[in-house]
Amino acid sequence: MKLKHLLCLGILFSVEQVLAQKQLTKYVDPYIGSAAHGHVFVGANVPFGAVQLGPTNVFEGWDWCSGYNYASNTIIGFTHTHLSGTGIGDLNDILVMPATGPSQLDYVSTFSHDKEVVKAGYYRVVLDKYKIKAELTSSERVGFHRYTFPKQQENPHVMLDLNAGVGWDSPVDTYVKQVDATTLVGYRHSKGWANDQRLYFAVKLSQPLNSLSLSDSSSRSANGKELKGKRVKAVLSFKSISQEVLKLKVGLSPVSYENALANITAEIPGWDFDKVVATADNKWEKELSKVKINADEETKKTFYTAMYHTMIAPSVFDDANGDYRGTDKKIYRKPGFTNYTTFSLWDTYRAFHPLFTFLHQDKVSDVVNSFLAIYKQQGKLPVWHLMGSETNTMIGYHAVPIIVDAYLKGFKGFDANLAYEAMKHSAMQKVEGIEYAQKSQYIPSDKVIESVAKGLEYAIDDWCIAQMAKKMNKTEDYKYFSKRAKLYSEYFDKQSRFMRGKLENGNWRTPFNPIASKHREDDYTEGNAWQYTWLVPQDPEGLIGLFGGDAPFTKKLDTLFSMSSAMDAGSSPDISGLVGQYAQGNEPNHHIPYLYAYAGQPWKTASLVRQITDSLYTNKPDGLCGNEDLGQMSSWYVFSAMGFYPVNPANGTYVFGSPLINDAVISLSGNKKFHIQVQGNSKENKYIQKALLNGKPYTKSYLRHKDLVAGGELTLFMGNKPSATWGVNPADRPRSVAIE
Repeated sequence: MKLKHLLCLGILFSVEQVLAQKQLTKYVDPYIGSAAHGHVFVGANVPFGAVQLGPTNVFEGWDWCSGYNYASNTIIGFTHTHLSGTGIGDLNDILVMPATGPSQLDYVSTFSHDKEVVKAGYYRVVLDKYKIKAELTSSERVGFHRYTFPKQQENPHVMLDLNAGVGWDSPVDTYVKQVDATTLVGYRHSKGWANDQRLYFAVKLSQPLNSLSLSDSSSRSANGKELKGKRVKAVLSFKSISQEVLKLKVGLSPVSYENALANITAEIPGWDFDKVVATADNKWEKELSKVKINADEETKKTFYTAMYHTMIAPSVFDDANGDYRGTDKKIYRKPGFTNYTTFSLWDTYRAFHPLFTFLHQDKVSDVVNSFLAIYKQQGKLPVWHLMGSETNTMIGYHAVPIIVDAYLKGFKGFDANLAYEAMKHSAMQKVEGIEYAQKSQYIPSDKVIESVAKGLEYAIDDWCIAQMAKKMNKTEDYKYFSKRAKLYSEYFDKQSRFMRGKLENGNWRTPFNPIASKHREDDYTEGNAWQYTWLVPQDPEGLIGLFGGDAPFTKKLDTLFSMSSAMDAGSSPDISGLVGQYAQGNEPNHHIPYLYAYAGQPWKTASLVRQITDSLYTNKPDGLCGNEDLGQMSSWYVFSAMGFYPVNPANGTYVFGSPLINDAVISLSGNKKFHIQVQGNSKENKYIQKALLNGKPYTKSYLRHKDLVAGGELTLFMGNKPSATWGVNPADRPRSVAIE
């Protein structure tokens, strides 16, 4: 008994040692964004891993889209795939739940946050009902479980449930087979948000099972060794648990359960749980170390948690040997790139992917190659891709700005001609009102729903295509797409100074209420006229011209942030984090505070950025004011905390705001470093007074990407009053055209 007690203490001490030795991962708090509308994943994973292993609560509605919400005190089991911050629930595949006592249908247990620990790459909780301590960690494709059972064990067993899913996800075909006393394999094919999900798995046990019971809603196994059905469940029973500790390794594969087994062998061949925890922690530490900041402890916690949230997706969607299943459901072997899935492009093209171009330069071409493979397999670029399936969720063809940004920034690891072909194909589809843009016409609001939002988003993508066409000497295409990129002006009503829906006969749609937002039933997508009037990040100068100049433009922009935050009763729940009518909780708004710089008033950007970061990003479970959306909410914070933001997603410039850090070192490829020093920074000193770039005076209110990735030093001098000169002169303001 003493030996067992010492072993348990040793296990606990070893994990705690790993956690105590962290440098930057100690600042990661995965609870942030797990309450309210944040919808973040809580559990154990590694950067960009296929496995997100964590608890699943009893589903209680929209705020449980990730499978977990901090408000819950229930766990139905631990599942191996989760989405983070989306507005639609899916995944939560391959549920495992340890238990004692009689086998039953309902394995739900309560738990307390007091007995729950969640860190980057590690999760622990005590299940009240069974007195079992559950610990989880993972590699890229393998989930690793360690369960400590009570000493008095009545029928210790583990439920393997292939029926479980969250919200939208339902199984259509499931299978379990026992290979030997310590190995099971199978698959779960399901239909949900992603229409045709195929996930294969393998389970390795640390000790032989005693018996296996298989069941389905319509059938039962004859020999107890395998069962195929729609909702297969398996109960793995043991005579007793050796030294009270049972370990399971669950490998995943999009291709086959043979590959799932091979993934276990490749990634976690042994049984040293603490070593895998340490490895996961090291992987997170390596990624977080790409930006080392000096700031107060609260800012560090928010910043590094935000960085952590930017690396949950996209997730690898291949096996350790490179095999993957394409969108056409064919198997591709040795494709020559890492295949990714989970692309929320309507959200992430804005800041998440520009962040990749200097923090994850090794992954940019793989992402583009994943897009191009999808294009060849499904006949168009991805819209919102998940588990090898196209969900067609949200609007625009926003793989385009990501590809163009990569191309213009000099990434060479993909076929530029194929990429251009794919982008042009997307822009020449005859769906969702795109056919009107092809004729250089506005989209009539009485013919196409969400016409204003679609028209504005298409104009952004078309501007990007035009820039790549120009670089590739495709002169006619450059002229054509440049003309389409200006179609945003067709929606601008100069009398009301709003972007409005226009009928086919040329009249403005009436009645018109600029604060109204009927979810997916009007001219806007998750927004209203106040929010969408500014959705011209590719041409703020042109938008300023529509208003009649800097003064009327900034006057209207001031009103956006200062007016009442009241919304109509039928507004979308995605419109959250309101400052006036500005909605930080929804992505089309994210660039708006930075537009002041284009009108020569960068100090207003600074003041708003500080207001938003101070009030709408906190260290509490409800610390995100809206859906995380696979990293875009956090990418806004990471950029803004460093002091700049990519208003235009593909022109290679970042507009200055107000840095939260005192010092930051960004590690870049080629052993280069970009050092940001902020002199005199404080809550009061939020305005940039002057700047030095590599020791020379720098008067621009923007930073060029090429200067950042070249390495060097930027020094910002802060003050408590706006500067009358810095960034004010027209020559110092950001511009839409790619700046050489």
